[in-house]
Amino acid sequence: MGANAIAERSFGYIDPHFPIPHGENDTSIIIYGYTPSIAVAAFAAAWFFLHLIIHTVQNITTRSWWWMTFSVGLVFEIIGYIARSLSAKQNPYNLIYFVLNYFFIVTAPVFLAAGIYTILSALIPRLGSRYSFLSPKVILAFFITSDVISTVVQIAGAVLVGVKESRQEDPTTANHILLGGLSYQVFAMSIFVILMSTFQFRARHAIKQNGLRLFCLSFSVATIMVYLRTIFRLAETAEGLGGKLSTHEVYFACLEFAPIALVVLLLAIWHPGRCIGARVRTEVPKY
Repeated sequence: MGANAIAERSFGYIDPHFPIPHGENDTSIIIYGYTPSIAVAAFAAAWFFLHLIIHTVQNITTRSWWWMTFSVGLVFEIIGYIARSLSAKQNPYNLIYFVLNYFFIVTAPVFLAAGIYTILSALIPRLGSRYSFLSPKVILAFFITSDVISTVVQIAGAVLVGVKESRQEDPTTANHILLGGLSYQVFAMSIFVILMSTFQFRARHAIKQNGLRLFCLSFSVATIMVYLRTIFRLAETAEGLGGKLSTHEVYFACLEFAPIALVVLLLAIWHPGRCIGARVRTEVPKY
């Protein structure tokens, strides 16, 4: 099936104010389903670059190297939004810009989630093992392994989507692979949200005594925001390219960019390295 046939069957958006360049890497339609906003893309790139500096500087000053996965996620966000800015300003039909935008923005929160998973493992030794249903070792092993699995599957799916689009082939199968990775990530994060919520409820008095109420509140909000964003991406991928969620930028801005922007802000203000320590212990003190 040719690219034009796929486009006509799905969304086939063409910007009347932006003629098709017909270059080697240009598609016959704008795959986004709209022309991306340069204001949103440029602001997002600048926002994540600023917070990359803030987080990385704090990582260095507090020697909290375990939080560097969060900085990796921010680098992915920056690359994705730079590519999106190029789409918005230079050429929204360019397939390379779209693939870079899609790949890096979809996979970036996997690294952000890895850092968030580690926070719970760091809190348990500090507040007490009796409040947690699982040990820090088990939590790290399960959720980091889950992160690796979902990352590999999502990367494979995102790359294949780009390959299929570049060959003017139907990307449905590739989209299903990406959907599988996102589904597993939502499954793992659902378990994590339950563990985090029960732990903080049971440890509420210890949290207060240790002066960690604001940090734990920011940690909770950050977790829910990443969870919300992952659910959005799952729903968007389930619809496929050309669905309502993927062809209206307001959903992208409100459910992709805004939640992650809030996450990086909260965890910059209440930086885990400053609030809970430079090291993640997996051995829990006995009480």
